[in-house]
Amino acid sequence: MVTKTFQRGDLIGHPFRDQGLLAQALTHRSAGAPHNERLEFLGDSIVNMLVAQALYQRWPKADEGALTRARASLVCEGALATIARTLKLGERLTMGPGEMKSGGHRRDSILADALEAVVAAIYLDAGFEACRAVVLPWFEASLQALPATGKPEKDPKTRLQEWLQARQKGLPVYELVSETGDDHAKLFRVRCSVADPAVTTEGEGTSRRLAEQQAAATAIERLDSK
Repeated sequence: MVTKTFQRGDLIGHPFRDQGLLAQALTHRSAGAPHNERLEFLGDSIVNMLVAQALYQRWPKADEGALTRARASLVCEGALATIARTLKLGERLTMGPGEMKSGGHRRDSILADALEAVVAAIYLDAGFEACRAVVLPWFEASLQALPATGKPEKDPKTRLQEWLQARQKGLPVYELVSETGDDHAKLFRVRCSVADPAVTTEGEGTSRRLAEQQAAATAIERLDSK
């Protein structure tokens, strides 16, 4: 087991009364029990609640669809991993030697799970209001970057489909090109093919959905440049 030392609170912004909660939140399952999976389960719901409430208050006229898309963009794996890197959680994770050697402390999925576990640890340590006060500022820059109208940009796959339908063209076809890595650290490569106008792109991601979104985003760029 590879153990990382950490200081009280620091970049997380919460002085833990129960240091055991923080230690558990930063312990990957590869290091043995108690690890952070149960905390991650709880933290996932708390993060979704906090972000949903923030969006509900900021966009009083937005419909459910707009709110759902905005929340999804703010709490997706990549967005949470970015926050985790800002808080330097990867450097503080306790992991098994194999996971550490394979670069697990840099993997989006592990960082996102750790962030959610830390959120749950703060909640259990100090309650919901204290958790909100610490966690919401982590999302402030992303919230500020959203359109003020409550109409966030649609995801790349939806935009590509609408681009083609508006021109009465056939829909894109997504094909899994490769799937590599262990079960807990897979990397997917997907090909996106558009027949008319002819465009073929590829994308990579830690899930097939993310790989498809990346491929679609590249396809839109190429179609717009034609």
